[in-house]
Amino acid sequence: MYYPQSETITLSRKCAAVIIPAGDEVTLPEGTSGFITQALGDSFTFYVEGNLFRIAGIDADALGKEPIKPPTVPPNATEKDFESLVWQQLRTCFDPEIPINIVDLGLVYRCDIERNDAGQRIVEVDMTLTAPGCGMGEILMADVREKIEIIPTVERADVELVFDPPWNQTMMSEEAQLEAGLL
Repeated sequence: MYYPQSETITLSRKCAAVIIPAGDEVTLPEGTSGFITQALGDSFTFYVEGNLFRIAGIDADALGKEPIKPPTVPPNATEKDFESLVWQQLRTCFDPEIPINIVDLGLVYRCDIERNDAGQRIVEVDMTLTAPGCGMGEILMADVREKIEIIPTVERADVELVFDPPWNQTMMSEEAQLEAGLL
């Protein structure tokens, strides 16, 4: 969701943030004022004095917003239902500069789910970036990991950054290409 830059938001407490696109972690002090420019998935892009910061959904309260509730797995869920839930979670991961989720951008190359002997799940994801030198790579990988590991019955998510094949715009879904004005 995009926000009009008409409402000034003042942080009610200090909170962790990541500078976009450098990927450096900082702490914004209580009382910092700015604008939310986008809120997609469960993170916010916060504009402060010419700089963009990514604020995670767990810190939504600092912005006066409601944190996102974690997903649930119904007791009668099939493996196909569970796989669908994992893909839904992946669709809540957004590049903070591009308002399209990483699945529709074509950044997820592989997602495999296996059960261990205890019945817990291990999810393996291979993903890439729109540009190899993107400073947000580690942040996006952590976002993917956190979004999957919050699903009940997931023991861990192994996320690997790969660059073969190199990403290009033809890997985007048709919907994403339309949204980006490429079609």
